[in-house]
Amino acid sequence: MAKQEWRLLLTGDMSAFDNMALDEAVLRCVVAGTSPSTLRFYGWEPSAVSIGYFQGVEQEVDLDVCREKGVDVIRRLTGGGAVFHEHGSEITYSLAVKDDYPGIPKKVLDSYTLLCGGLVAGFRRLGLDAEFKPINDILVNGKKISGNAQTRRFGGILQHGTLLCDVNPHLMFSLLKVPNEKIRDKLIAGVEERVTSIRREIGTVDNDAVIAAMCAGFAEVLDIRLSLGTVSDEELALLTRVKEERYANPTWNFRR
Repeated sequence: MAKQEWRLLLTGDMSAFDNMALDEAVLRCVVAGTSPSTLRFYGWEPSAVSIGYFQGVEQEVDLDVCREKGVDVIRRLTGGGAVFHEHGSEITYSLAVKDDYPGIPKKVLDSYTLLCGGLVAGFRRLGLDAEFKPINDILVNGKKISGNAQTRRFGGILQHGTLLCDVNPHLMFSLLKVPNEKIRDKLIAGVEERVTSIRREIGTVDNDAVIAAMCAGFAEVLDIRLSLGTVSDEELALLTRVKEERYANPTWNFRR
């Protein structure tokens, strides 16, 4: 039986607003049947803080510091906590499929186990001893190297997550709201103790090699074939619309 063919998108660095709008546009077109199941890799320029769907911007983010440092702030479609996406220090992936895609479990936790298995296989191809830690983290040597989030909307599944190439907890916690300096110092120490990166583990980061390893990992675990594709005109039009309606709209970003 022939393997299912998925589209691979390598869209490079984009703004937070374009990235989140494109994730949604791809998901909607996959569900509509006008785009194939898709795996995308991208970066963030400028750096950004994304907050989870259920969070409040003003409770989580120091907006003055973000403005001062030129860091964008955006609400994701997915849940979870605030995440700092540093330009050049992270590769992000997103995956969009119909919610009845064969072999993907209906239960969210079970689907995390399967989909994050692609990341585990990818990290292992880089020589890292990776493991999945429920609900949605990947660990290397007991330290987090990838966090993931998922939503089921519009009849589809969108999962996206971080592949940490470098970690800068001092910058991260200057952008997030914390009660005081003492707690900030504790949080920074905690991240240094509990979080790792590809550079920390193997000394160098070759983005192309990382993406190639992840593609091979997903292809193996999902039993698919990936073919390099492009963003469709329909997706670009939808990106523009949902960016205006949601991701670049203060009403969306500040609504809680």
